[in-house]
Amino acid sequence: MPTITGQVAGQTGFRELFDSYYPVICRQLTCLLGSRAAAEDVAQETFIKLYQSPPREPSNLGGWLTRVSANLAYNHLRSEKSRRRREISSAQHAAGRETGPEEELLRVEEVAFTRQALELLPERDRACLLLKFSGMNYAEIARVTGIKENSVGTILARARAKFKREYIRIKGSDDGVLL
Repeated sequence: MPTITGQVAGQTGFRELFDSYYPVICRQLTCLLGSRAAAEDVAQETFIKLYQSPPREPSNLGGWLTRVSANLAYNHLRSEKSRRRREISSAQHAAGRETGPEEELLRVEEVAFTRQALELLPERDRACLLLKFSGMNYAEIARVTGIKENSVGTILARARAKFKREYIRIKGSDDGVLL
């Protein structure tokens, strides 16, 4: 993988970084956001941040990109949640009553429970789970996070167990646990 030193070295160097890391970041964000279009938007924003203000320590660029993209994704999710709440409130006000299909409400609740449980996990555990469920293998997860490859499986198993405990605590039951 290409690296950077201080500032992103020219358009050619930045293009190599973009080509190397964009697919990985996009997969992670698609898993987190549930939308390929939203993931691409947030991934582009991540690379704009990289171009405008690269990390001071570029030795773990994959980890930096993962963290920045996750933070931007959480910001996106919060703004989407606020937008949906305003739209629902407006629609209910216009209709004079509560409306909406029950299935959509259940799906939204499951997504919310899952995101809450993920947010309660330590950053390393959350990153490993998201990377694994975005299609990465242990070697790729180790490279991106800086964890030893032979430790990835153990970390993932423990992260899954923590996720399940948090999910059950939040929801009050274990039906619908995704991991």
